[in-house]
Amino acid sequence: MPRTPRWLGVLAALALASCSGARGTGSSSGGAAPTAAEAARFLTQATYGATDPTIGQVRASGYSAWIDQQIVMPAPASHQSDVEARLVALKAVNPMATLNPVDFYYSYWDQAVTGPDQLRQRMKLALSEIFVVSLTDTNVDPRGAAAYYDMLGANAFGNFRTLLEQVTLHPMMGVYLTWLGNQKEDLATGAHPDENYAREVMQLMTIGLYQLNLDGTVKTDPSGRPLPTYTADDISGLAKVFTGYSYYSPTPTNGTFRGGAKNVDATVRSMIPYPNFHSLSGKTFLGTTIPASTVSNPAGDLKIALDTLFNDPNVGPFVSRQLIQRLVTSNPSPAYVGRVAAVFNDNGKGVRGDMSAVVRAILLDDEARSATTAGGLNFGKLREPMVRVTNWARAFGATSQSGEWLIASTSANTSLSQSALTAPSVFNFFRPGYSPPNTRVGTAGLLAPEFQIVDEVTVAGYLNTMQTTIDTGIGNATGGVRDVRAAYPAEIAIANDTGALADRMNLLLLNGRMSATLRGRIVEAVGAIAVPASGTAVNAALLNRAKLAVFMTMASSEYLVQR
Repeated sequence: MPRTPRWLGVLAALALASCSGARGTGSSSGGAAPTAAEAARFLTQATYGATDPTIGQVRASGYSAWIDQQIVMPAPASHQSDVEARLVALKAVNPMATLNPVDFYYSYWDQAVTGPDQLRQRMKLALSEIFVVSLTDTNVDPRGAAAYYDMLGANAFGNFRTLLEQVTLHPMMGVYLTWLGNQKEDLATGAHPDENYAREVMQLMTIGLYQLNLDGTVKTDPSGRPLPTYTADDISGLAKVFTGYSYYSPTPTNGTFRGGAKNVDATVRSMIPYPNFHSLSGKTFLGTTIPASTVSNPAGDLKIALDTLFNDPNVGPFVSRQLIQRLVTSNPSPAYVGRVAAVFNDNGKGVRGDMSAVVRAILLDDEARSATTAGGLNFGKLREPMVRVTNWARAFGATSQSGEWLIASTSANTSLSQSALTAPSVFNFFRPGYSPPNTRVGTAGLLAPEFQIVDEVTVAGYLNTMQTTIDTGIGNATGGVRDVRAAYPAEIAIANDTGALADRMNLLLLNGRMSATLRGRIVEAVGAIAVPASGTAVNAALLNRAKLAVFMTMASSEYLVQR
């Protein structure tokens, strides 16, 4: 495969800074069966990327029926079971072996690329970027992280209230946001409950900083200042609720509360209440008061607190907007947010927080499906680096040579600057309200969350990573061969026809929206690789043509900005 010229990296950086994608042609399918391009675009939003078989499935069933099938499809495997099996294998070689984050990463890539439950897989990533725990914290262990990711998947299409409770009580959230082992106030010493989780569950996971209208726009006072959702007193009151919970134990004691005699499943089972350590004082937060009591009731207090958060009017628009951003577009219109938030509030059957209805509303909304809207300058989102690599693997049938999907950390900014469950802080890899300064995006007052991890180094890191990945694969090398590789048989088969090869890139990677300019450049560059009339060099030349077409497409701004 030809070496990437330096100018291509510079052009890609400039393209990223503009956040503009090509406007192609196409039409909304309405009641008709989706076209191949429409199906591919839908799958770009709903999965880790379109494949020939999944395009066919969507065309045959239609959008709504495909979602129905995905919602009822069970997860094919458990990340927890996967890492546990890995540990057994490791201990067979070294009895002292322990798990580390790469064991979870291997499991992540396996399921993200090969899992048939693609909507659930995509939702797990989206939810993990709202309800953040991170393996950058050494207190978060890999088996616990795997169980946490399983929990997000299990609740992806359930009720938000259940999801919120299971997130709250998961020991990995407990250790990450330091409320596991949180104790009641001590008037003698002046000690107060840890307020970390109380603050972040409001700010980042449920209601946000400012009061919202149903359409996600911010409410203001008469002078135009945003109205806050909570105060410091609300944090303090809620923090008292989050006391007296610690690791699971079948025989809880003061010692197990403090982490002693830890049960083998303590990092994967929900935390349990320890009444001796729970605050008895009054707890006032968000307009709710739990009176002081002489009887400790941690479970009862927690229920009141989570019910209060769940029923806050901000939750619908706050969560809906973020999920739209993760799946469809960084700048959804207020009307789009409002329609999805209304479904969060009532799924049509009087049920609040039905996540399956919310996901359906996001993906089937006219603003998501309209080709006209997709052509607007302000529509779309920057693809996350992990999603790009998974898209490549799915589109071109990459397989793991070992069967273990040995892709280790990709968090360095010299590679992807992102690995699953490895955000640098509770604020995720990027904030939902991020607007890149000194760009046309920022000047226009638009948001582009994923641009928070974009700079000259990460742009070059992505290009270098993809050049190697497309050419020789990605992941640990065994015997000089990288573990996850694509052979490109379908692309080789048509590589003599440069136009057909460009058109295949257009369908699988650009959903039929490739500009004539990009198509012309790909055809010209690919055509410059001469194919001999006969001999063993023919297949090598055709393979190089296929690889170059993939690389040029995935390096383009038209690909990097999902539309």
